[in-house]
Amino acid sequence: MPKHKRWLGKFDDLIISLYARGLTQDQIREPLQSIYGVEVSVELISSITDIVTDEVRAWQSRRLDEVYPIVYLDGLRLKARTGAQVTTRVIYVVIGVNLSGKKAVLGFWACESAGAKFWLGGAE
Repeated sequence: MPKHKRWLGKFDDLIISLYARGLTQDQIREPLQSIYGVEVSVELISSITDIVTDEVRAWQSRRLDEVYPIVYLDGLRLKARTGAQVTTRVIYVVIGVNLSGKKAVLGFWACESAGAKFWLGGAE
């Protein structure tokens, strides 16, 4: 790593990617040590993953248009790891098209199963 350089290019992107895959901070440290040969503190990993949390909160509290004349509702089935078990999860997505024709993701939710019960408000 060059002198006075704090990050190794996409170093923080790698940490965020591993975190998004469900790895714990300790589990993230191991591949970083084997790939880069550096010891990374849990505090550094935490500060990088906190950035994502802040961005998610900002996205959740963003201002939406008052009217979306077209709204798409869909569900996407994905395999997800919960601990040592791999299960199928459903990600429900709502996309709106505003009066200017611009599409925006209005929200998304992860659930254990697919069905109309989710849209009726009876799911998790």
